[in-house]
Amino acid sequence: MDSKISGAFRMAQKFGVRLRAMGQAAAVCVALLSTVAHAQTFSVGVVPQFEPRKMFGIWQPMVDELGKRTGHNFNLVVPLTVSEFERELEKGSYDFVYANPYHIMRVSPKQAYLPLLRDNTPLRGILVVRKDSSLQNLKDLNGKMLAVPSPNALGASLLLRADLEHIHQIKMTMVNVKTHSSAYLNVLNGLTDAAGGVEKTFGEQDESVRHALKVIYTTRDMPSHPIAAHPRVKKDVYEKVRQSFLELATTPAGKKWLEDVPMTAPVPASIDDYLSMRQWGLESYWVPGNK
Repeated sequence: MDSKISGAFRMAQKFGVRLRAMGQAAAVCVALLSTVAHAQTFSVGVVPQFEPRKMFGIWQPMVDELGKRTGHNFNLVVPLTVSEFERELEKGSYDFVYANPYHIMRVSPKQAYLPLLRDNTPLRGILVVRKDSSLQNLKDLNGKMLAVPSPNALGASLLLRADLEHIHQIKMTMVNVKTHSSAYLNVLNGLTDAAGGVEKTFGEQDESVRHALKVIYTTRDMPSHPIAAHPRVKKDVYEKVRQSFLELATTPAGKKWLEDVPMTAPVPASIDDYLSMRQWGLESYWVPGNK
């Protein structure tokens, strides 16, 4: 009798172990299913500062890593033109954006994008000419042709043109060439007399381009482009995104990706960082529809 009881007890123990193992496995499955169920898909719109292949080469690895770190899915959207990007931004099409801060300010009454982080290095607009050009001073440029990546680019167009006209009484004929790289190449190839850009994108150009051009004017400092979230994105999600980017900057791969943006020293940002732009008188230089 004792042996039968002992055998039954051992069987019960084995059965209990199996039940516990099955319970643990079920708990893991539930956790995985819960994670999948709570994973959401968000769009990430990026202003096209460079040609498409370069833009996707810079941003796609970061967006992929962002998905791994947050448990959500992110679709990268890089429009072919800045004007297309502006139209979608004004409609609130993007869940997250990397954008000209003046764009963020202009759409804030309707879309209220929330800046999450920005580069600690300020943004400065620049005016460049060929080194071998006879046009070496601002006074030489009155009435000349100025290539810009977009009429509404902050440092490369809006603030630059405001400075030229208000401070130096220089008015130039603006030519929209779609990207920063194209603006610099237009000057290099003699298609325009000068180009508007920003220090950061100029530093991203090939050495041969930078060596052939000369910066003859630099604007005042302004806060850099933010990565921002649309208010429809829940706080716990955009805080995860903010933290993931900040953590990414501490890794060798992430640091390299962010430097290519360029965002060399990302720091938390808020809308307060950009409020002073409303006093700069830039609205008169904004081109509605950016045609």
